[in-house]
Amino acid sequence: MTLIKEQDLGTPAVVSDVSVTLEIDGHPVTVPAGTTVMRAAARAGVSVPKLCATDTLEEFGSCRLCLVEIEGRRGTPASCTTLVEPGMKVVTQNERLGRLRRGVMELYMSDFPTDNLAIPSSGDCEMQDMVAAVGLREVRYGFAGANHQDLRKDESNPYFTFDPAKCIVCSRCVRACAEVQGTFALTIENRGFASKVSAGMAEPFLESECVSCGACVDACPTSSLMDKAIIQNGMPNRSVVTTCAYCGVGCSFKAELQGNQVLRMRPHKDGKANHGHSCVKGRFAWGYVTHKDRITKPMIRSSIHEPWQEVSWETAINHAASEFKRIQAKYGRGSIGGITSSRCTNEETFLVQKMVRAAFGNNNVDTCARVCHSPTGYGLRTAFGTSAGTQDFDSVMDADVILVIGANPTDAHPVFGSRMKKRLRQGARLIVIDPRRIDLVRTPHVQAEYHLQLLPGTNVAVLNALAHVIATEGMVDEAFVAERCDPADFAVWLDFIRRPENAPEAVESMTGVPAATIRAAARLYAMGGNAAIYYGLGVTEHSQGSTAVMAMANLAMATGNLGRPGVGVNPLRGQNNVQGSCDMGSFPHELSGYRHVADEGVRALFDQAWGVTLDNEPGLRIPNMLDAAVDGSFKGLYIQGEDIAQSDPNTQHVTAGLAAMECVVIQDIFLNETANYAHVFLPGSSFLEKDGTFTNAERRISRVRKAIPPMAGMADWEVTMALSRALGYPMDYTHPSEIMDEIAALTPTFAGVSFERLDQLGSIQWPCNEKAPEGTPTMHVGGFVRGKGKFVVTAYVPTEERTGPRFPLLLTTGRILSQYNVGAQTRRTANTVWHGQDVLEIHPHDAEQRGIQDGDVVLLASRSGETTLTAMISERMQPGVVYTTFHHPLSGANVVTTENSDWATNCPEYKVTAVEVRLTNQPSRWQEEYEQFREAARQIAAVAAE
Repeated sequence: MTLIKEQDLGTPAVVSDVSVTLEIDGHPVTVPAGTTVMRAAARAGVSVPKLCATDTLEEFGSCRLCLVEIEGRRGTPASCTTLVEPGMKVVTQNERLGRLRRGVMELYMSDFPTDNLAIPSSGDCEMQDMVAAVGLREVRYGFAGANHQDLRKDESNPYFTFDPAKCIVCSRCVRACAEVQGTFALTIENRGFASKVSAGMAEPFLESECVSCGACVDACPTSSLMDKAIIQNGMPNRSVVTTCAYCGVGCSFKAELQGNQVLRMRPHKDGKANHGHSCVKGRFAWGYVTHKDRITKPMIRSSIHEPWQEVSWETAINHAASEFKRIQAKYGRGSIGGITSSRCTNEETFLVQKMVRAAFGNNNVDTCARVCHSPTGYGLRTAFGTSAGTQDFDSVMDADVILVIGANPTDAHPVFGSRMKKRLRQGARLIVIDPRRIDLVRTPHVQAEYHLQLLPGTNVAVLNALAHVIATEGMVDEAFVAERCDPADFAVWLDFIRRPENAPEAVESMTGVPAATIRAAARLYAMGGNAAIYYGLGVTEHSQGSTAVMAMANLAMATGNLGRPGVGVNPLRGQNNVQGSCDMGSFPHELSGYRHVADEGVRALFDQAWGVTLDNEPGLRIPNMLDAAVDGSFKGLYIQGEDIAQSDPNTQHVTAGLAAMECVVIQDIFLNETANYAHVFLPGSSFLEKDGTFTNAERRISRVRKAIPPMAGMADWEVTMALSRALGYPMDYTHPSEIMDEIAALTPTFAGVSFERLDQLGSIQWPCNEKAPEGTPTMHVGGFVRGKGKFVVTAYVPTEERTGPRFPLLLTTGRILSQYNVGAQTRRTANTVWHGQDVLEIHPHDAEQRGIQDGDVVLLASRSGETTLTAMISERMQPGVVYTTFHHPLSGANVVTTENSDWATNCPEYKVTAVEVRLTNQPSRWQEEYEQFREAARQIAAVAAE
């Protein structure tokens, strides 16, 4: 589509049940009470000149360009700060106003670079637009007086520049950083003529607290802050609205292009998940799409020790199909399987699980959600009847108490984190339960009322203790429980939770959290008004992950915090389509919509639609596939867009399983770590090269639209379709919209979803059906999906992973803002400026005991293996606990993690590993051996590509 500039109405929308009618330039206008004159005029089609005003920020009234006349009032008030009144008569344009506005613009232009009108920002510089709008033709004051033209340009940030010579100190960037992002990294330094925008303590942007979200760049009206890509390449001439392919927030963006070259990603103001905001990854880290490492030709090889050979698509597809057929003929139908991707679209994921079930003839299909949020599905479905979060993101703005447990929203889900911080600045109160002092514990204008800094592995004990206080101090919402929950289950749970072993005093020694803090936090959660729980992998990636999810559900039901805005139990999903991959039937025991394969009625629907007879026995999970491969009974695997060799626990066991297979087929955009063990490589396509949908953490289904042609010639759904056809099971879709039509026909929660409907509404939150034709923002209103809410006894069972003299510390893992998951995408962008390597955070006490100083190389050893990392001494940690990320493959974080897993779902226990840390001066043996193997694989691939 052509590039269309979004209309800016000047000030934010207001919601009011009262309407006000006024007259603007002789025309009647009706708007909600509380609307500004500027916005009312814009709604009437009248554009009032402005520079400091924008509808993404609160009104400010500093530029004096939006002056109007109002009958009965003296002077010329600013339309951006004047509220409408009944019967008001406003004049926006006459000779007097024109003269005043030209005078204002003349003063601005007298201290503005004379060459600014030649900058490559046609249609993108509001300063240019306003010069034209007010009819300014000359500057009477000249340009020779005192000015700001000698200020140095700041080009430290890899993605944008700051030219203070073009800054008019309108404060829009400062306000965007404060109001939208909530980082407060920018300020106005000095006063009067000496005023200027400053990052941090007059630091370069790169060295300041700026998180490079781009809000300041989008807010700037003068091109003082500007994308480097626009400076280098000029302005885009077309745009495509699509959905970000990073985290589970699911931000809507406009991909802006020249031809087929992407120049920038601008957050879409109409995006219902992000409302025009973004983070450094979605806004800037898209360069990986055209990175030189992209593999665009299919390749095959007979052995993982032989060189890759480039072949045609037909040859690669036929080779993979013949190998899978050979393996099944030799080892049996269950000897092969598939792994779907949480980074691919719903349509592509649906096709992979369909191919496994219909073409492979088994249920050996799994997804990366196995290693992150499978306990969410199990726990929430058990308690409420639906395997997904209960609210939309906007619900947080109605919360009075926010409980964040095992999540780091400002790093892992930064756009939602900014929205949460906005609500906290408005007065909501915060409880953080986390072994590490995350930013939310104390950040500008936000501070947690309680930080329960528990020991890793004790989530269930703390959650039970919170529930114990609520149950024993008379804080249960008896009316809600009586109306909405199963009375027998509640009675059993109440008897259990009141037991002395669940009291805060009883668990204090094992959790490390003072009993008084637990009691105070419990009272706040139960009695503080609308209370919402937000959680992440710090809850699910434990041996009791499912138990913890059900414990949170118990808390919410016991206090009546479900079924309305501002409350709920809300998982923060890690990857862009983790929710969707689960919805699409990627688990070995479930078809789309979370219906068990043993259900004859459900299976009959798929049998008829697909023309096959599906297996009624659940297939193998990822850990089972790897175990069976080592044992010799599982020999073939199709992996769509996942890198289990880096992301899954106990790396050495994973790679042993992959190496034991006879045919591993990788479908990806890069030769990832798993590709080192592959025999067929099928080039994948990025999110900018495909059509389809993603489903985010709030169950929001959003369109992904193709901006550029697939670099390898085929989109992922077409590749899977070709492989299935070669296996003897033809799939004949001509567009992903047809796949969604099939999903809707077979999946009750998606019954009302179609591409046409999505284009009309922008996005839809499932369930979407006859009862909810426009989707369901809030779940369980008036009743639970399962009928009565189910309280579950959640006994605390300590993890089998214990510290001792040999391994006295506990390792926990997580993510960082600038990198994403295994880093395959972000490591191929300038984001490496902020995080070029994984480091080990260690408390000063533990470091001093071991003679470790900041920046030292240390050996990190566990019962599973060992690796080396650079130490970073940090008081974010508590004594006895260390922390690292897993974004770089040679860091080997998962060489150290164990195979312990959740009792219900096999979700790995990444968050609790007993380790020792000591000084070293050389890499670990695993790092040395793997680097040699990895380098050889890359060199072979490079030869094949020449």
